[in-house]
Amino acid sequence: MSIALVRNPGDGENFRYYKSVIEQVVSNAETGGAVTVMRLTVHPEDAPPLHSHSREDESFVVLSGRVRYWVGSPSLAECDVHEAEPGAYIFVPRFTPHTFQTITPAADVLVINNPGAIEGYFHAIGPADARSDTEHTDILGHYGTVLHDNPPPS
Repeated sequence: MSIALVRNPGDGENFRYYKSVIEQVVSNAETGGAVTVMRLTVHPEDAPPLHSHSREDESFVVLSGRVRYWVGSPSLAECDVHEAEPGAYIFVPRFTPHTFQTITPAADVLVINNPGAIEGYFHAIGPADARSDTEHTDILGHYGTVLHDNPPPS
């Protein structure tokens, strides 16, 4: 069952995903499956491959830094490219290929998925010294995520 809540930065549980520490601001369980919200500090080398989700819409809020987003094509070279500054909101509907990369040394970003089951993917991967998304296509597929192209070069 969903509950009303207020979470200040640092109030959520932290977990490891590859080399990153992610704050689980709001969990899928807390919202009855409606949404999951994660706070990330991302670096240029943390960019995910170009991918799409078949089960959820994804939103981003840039809290600090500047982030470049690629959207709309299964080819990185053919995507629309947008730069987002602090305060920017980005909406990516399900089935839309997308990726992002910070263009500052680091950026803080809220990632919001509706519905929220995709959080299980991040927890299933856990810590690792380097990204290896192509080794986890079985887990990605379980969560309805498809890889389309490489990540942007760092």
